[in-house]
Amino acid sequence: MLSIRKISTFMFAGALALSLAACSSNETASTDKKEESTGYPTKAITVVAPSGAGGGWDLTARSFTKILSGTKIVEQPLTVENKPGGGGAVFMAEYATQQAANNDMLFVNSPPIVINNLKKEGNSPYGYKNTTPLAQLTKDFGAIVVKADSPYKDLKSVLEEVKKDPSKLTFAGGSAPGSMDHLISILPAYKYGVDPTKVKYVSYDGGGEAVTALLGGNADVIGTDASSVKEFLKAGKIRVLAITSEERVGGDFKEVPTAKEQGVDAQFTIWRGIFGPEKMSKEAKAYWETSIEKLVNSPEWKKEVETQGWELEYKDSADFKKFLDGQESQVQQLLEALGMQK
Repeated sequence: MLSIRKISTFMFAGALALSLAACSSNETASTDKKEESTGYPTKAITVVAPSGAGGGWDLTARSFTKILSGTKIVEQPLTVENKPGGGGAVFMAEYATQQAANNDMLFVNSPPIVINNLKKEGNSPYGYKNTTPLAQLTKDFGAIVVKADSPYKDLKSVLEEVKKDPSKLTFAGGSAPGSMDHLISILPAYKYGVDPTKVKYVSYDGGGEAVTALLGGNADVIGTDASSVKEFLKAGKIRVLAITSEERVGGDFKEVPTAKEQGVDAQFTIWRGIFGPEKMSKEAKAYWETSIEKLVNSPEWKKEVETQGWELEYKDSADFKKFLDGQESQVQQLLEALGMQK
C-alpha cells in the first residue's frame, strides 16, 4: 500500500505535468496566432488613379495619400500611380486578372466602374464585383463647361444649338463613349429632347486632357466633374454653364445654376471611393476599414475635402457595397434609356 507521502508526490508530479502541458499548448497557440498575422502593411502601398494627371481620380488619390501620410494614420510609404486608358477599363482588366490578391495596391474609382461593366460599346467584363469595395469618401457633381470667351452663356443656349444641328458642337470628356463624362455631356441634351446618339462626343484620357482640348479650341463643350475644373474657373479660363446637382453647391460654384434651375432635369451625382483587390486578405481589409474611418473623421481630411470643393460622403465597406448594388440598377436604367446598355 502506498504511503500518504508517496500519493502526495505522485499527485504533485501529475499536476506539474498537466501545468507544463498547458503552458506548452498555450505557447503553441500563441505562436500559431503570431504566424497567422503578417503585421500588414509591411511595404509601400500604391494607390492607383486609373486616368491621367489632373482629373478627379488623380486629385482624390493624391488627397487620400497626402492626409493618410501627414496624419501618420498609415506609416508605410504611400505612392500614387496613374494608369490611364478606356475610362478605367484598361486598369480594371489588369487589376482583376493580375492583381486580384495584391493587398498593397488600392485604387480610386467612381461611377465608371459600374457604367463600364454595363454599357454596350467598349464594355468591360470587370466591375466592382471583381474588387473589395472599402469605402465611399466623397460626392461631387457633373459640370457642363465652355471656354470663358465662348458665345454660349447658359445651358439652354447650347441645347438650342444642338437641337437645331446635333453635330455642330463638339462635346468632350475624359472618358470613353458611354462612360461617365459622356453621360454627363449628353444627359442635358437627352432631357431636352435631343437624340443623344446624334451628339458629337470626343473622349480623352482623363479630365485634365479634356480641359486642355477645350482651352485649345478642339472642343466646344466638356462634361466633367465640377471639382476638377475649380481652379480653371477661379483663374477665369472657363465658364461653368450648369451643375448636375439637385441644389446649388457652395464655394466657387455658388453662382453657377443647376441644370434643373434652367428647366432641364438632368441630375448626376459623382461619388468617389476606394477599392481593394477581390481576394484581399481579411487582415488587410480590416486594416483599411479602420484606417479610412480614422481618415474621414480627421480635421485634416475635412479641410482637404472643403479645399477641393467636394462634399464629404462616407460609407463603410458594407454600406458602400449595398450602395453600389443600387447604383448598378440605376445606371442600367439610364443606359437603357440612352440605347447604350449591353
